[in-house]
Amino acid sequence: MNQFPLRIALAQQNVWVGDIDGNCSQIIDAALHARDELDADIVVCPEMALVGYPPDDLLLRAGMPKTVAHALDRLQDEIQGITAVFGYPEYADGAIYNAAAVVSDGEIKAVYRKQCLPNYGVFDERRYYHPGQGPCVFEIRGRRVGVTICEDLWEPAPTAEAARAGAELLININASPFHVDKQAEREKLLADRARANNLAISYVNCVGGQDELIFDGQTTTVAANGDVIQRAPAFDDGVFSLDVPTTGPVPVQHRVTPAEPDARVYDGLVRATRDYVERNGFPGVLVGLSGGIDSALTLAIAADAVGGDRVWAVSMPSRYTADISNTDASDEAKRLGARFDEISIESAFGTMLETLAPAFGDTDSGVAEQNLQSRLRGALLMSLSNKFGHMVLATGNKSELAVGYATLYGDMCGGFAPLKDVYKTQVYRLASFRNTRTEVIPRRVLDRAPSAELAADQEDTDSLPAYNVLDPIVEAYVERGETIETIVAYGYSEDDVRLVAGLVRRNEYKRFQAAPGPKISHRAFGRDRRYPITAVYGDL
Repeated sequence: MNQFPLRIALAQQNVWVGDIDGNCSQIIDAALHARDELDADIVVCPEMALVGYPPDDLLLRAGMPKTVAHALDRLQDEIQGITAVFGYPEYADGAIYNAAAVVSDGEIKAVYRKQCLPNYGVFDERRYYHPGQGPCVFEIRGRRVGVTICEDLWEPAPTAEAARAGAELLININASPFHVDKQAEREKLLADRARANNLAISYVNCVGGQDELIFDGQTTTVAANGDVIQRAPAFDDGVFSLDVPTTGPVPVQHRVTPAEPDARVYDGLVRATRDYVERNGFPGVLVGLSGGIDSALTLAIAADAVGGDRVWAVSMPSRYTADISNTDASDEAKRLGARFDEISIESAFGTMLETLAPAFGDTDSGVAEQNLQSRLRGALLMSLSNKFGHMVLATGNKSELAVGYATLYGDMCGGFAPLKDVYKTQVYRLASFRNTRTEVIPRRVLDRAPSAELAADQEDTDSLPAYNVLDPIVEAYVERGETIETIVAYGYSEDDVRLVAGLVRRNEYKRFQAAPGPKISHRAFGRDRRYPITAVYGDL
């Protein structure tokens, strides 16, 4: 047996769904860098690195098998002098497999087919893939290396099969989406599997935003005793090397300390926003800046994502807008280096009220007149977007979307919603966290009572429970799926719980029309939660 250590290069890549040529080049570049700069024996790329994840119905396009085959030919031609492991869709025997190829010296030496296909939450793999069977273990420099893919690690059998087949090290390639507690869950799982099988495991994850999903990287290796010996940074791409000695324990190498939860969430939102804007070709973004906390945090995320010089903040006051709201909006835009314009909606609002007066008659002023202001603002932002090409960022948060405290075709306008999965209480925490880096959100914005400013002296608590009551109820009802009876037993008022649950149910139709936004919680609105618009719930 070779007495030199095995050096593995772990490629934490930001691949783009559907960009097979570009992703192919990324894999080749990682292999050449690993070979020439890191002197590595193996380079490992993420799950579905060749086509991006999740490819969804792109896999069913008639031209996809041929395109993948051409890319595989190129990879075999250009990857020389190093072994590469990467994910790709294998079209074989009239089926599609979520597969990993082991390429070396101009040929595919081995193929592993994912055995455990997740079909819950954001995953829909059984729609596309057939499950594989059996382990894949290959030899390099006298060492036996096993390969599994993502979900295979969450079930005990695939790891145990690889160990029984003689694997000394297991490589698990992933496209594992982020939520705030995910890395702790992964590392516990890795430790359990490693100890159970006396096997070191390298968990290689991709990075970047893909529509509603954020991939955080944090590629991690654990020793056979479960200790973390390597951890890559969150949300950054790169190639990280790891030496595996021939005998004895694997020493700690390049172990980054995870950031605190609010930092992880904030950085994830920035990464998701940046990738959505860049990959969809927008020159910049528009934010309706009200002087409130939600738009303030959205503006900060936008500026950190694409640079303040590509962010256009627009204040659109009406008769109900406080002067301090305009002042604070202008102040924040200046601090972040964003363009700022004030476009009053007052004259348009007055004209619309006059136009509607014959139809509205002598009815009392109420929600219709309030929402008219929001819709006028949405129309202005979309007009600026159409004229200049910037994408509108919706500023609504998860609490508002849950209970319908957002206006269709108004403040819900936008191509992307950075705060879609962020509770209102969390909005305040993230804003305070962002100010620890540089103070960009005026203190008064954090201290003021939240208000939509669509009526005189309006506050959110006029219509809703306080957010420190609302948010835990929504979390229990939406994320954990708990019953009304169970939530009341936690000590919340039955009236509040029934009010919130009813609002969640009645506003499903609004959420179906909402812009996509990044998932950071255990269960987000969107592809992670699929409820009928029209349904009878009873006391569920």
